[in-house]
Amino acid sequence: MFLLKKILSALAVPPFSLILLALAGVLLSRRHPRSGRWLAGFALSCLLLMSIPAVSILLMRSLDPPPPISAEQLRHVQAIVILGGGLNDDAPEYGTDTVGSATLQRLRYGAWLQKASGLPILVSGGAPFGSRPEAEAMKETLEKEFGAKVRWTETHSRDTAENANLSAAMLWPAKITRIALVSHASHLPRAVPLFERQGLEVVAAPTAHDTWPRSYAERILPSADALRRSSAAFREWIGIAIQRLNK
Repeated sequence: MFLLKKILSALAVPPFSLILLALAGVLLSRRHPRSGRWLAGFALSCLLLMSIPAVSILLMRSLDPPPPISAEQLRHVQAIVILGGGLNDDAPEYGTDTVGSATLQRLRYGAWLQKASGLPILVSGGAPFGSRPEAEAMKETLEKEFGAKVRWTETHSRDTAENANLSAAMLWPAKITRIALVSHASHLPRAVPLFERQGLEVVAAPTAHDTWPRSYAERILPSADALRRSSAAFREWIGIAIQRLNK
């Protein structure tokens, strides 16, 4: 089921879904030239729009990401939970799997929060495709590179719902009920309710906020990074819709 979910997600989320739609338009144009050209043009226009940084930022902000955690909020939680955001597989310079760029952003902020608060850290992330458990690489990076201490290492989760379920199971025996949840700002609108369903009081601790480029040209010139950001926004909206249907 996990692999099927990943495949369906890849098919549904742009840019792949828009490329398929454009190909369908090309095929359709053989019998219905006008309709086929319109469909292909629509798909390619959407692809272009999603590649514009200003559009991608607006899509991210439509998720209503939470504001940064305040010092007052941090004083009232008992632990910091950091969610994995992907591995860099077989990194040759390290000789093993290590944390990817998204995970590294989350770890850096989690270490910064621990330094400010002294709170214990839980890292969460498994090995859905049989590689090194993500949480092991997260713990190693936090302790060796940031000087942060990790108290709990949850290594079996494959998605955000399992992050929440398995992390809560580790926190409850230590009587931890109030947490600061660290992830990308765009991911937390989906992640926070999943942790709250486990009976935890959750304060969002977002990082990697999507901010406006200072240069006007950078806001309107299409880029691969903007397309990636738009794709991530669609993936989060699909995840949120599925969660609401499963309530």
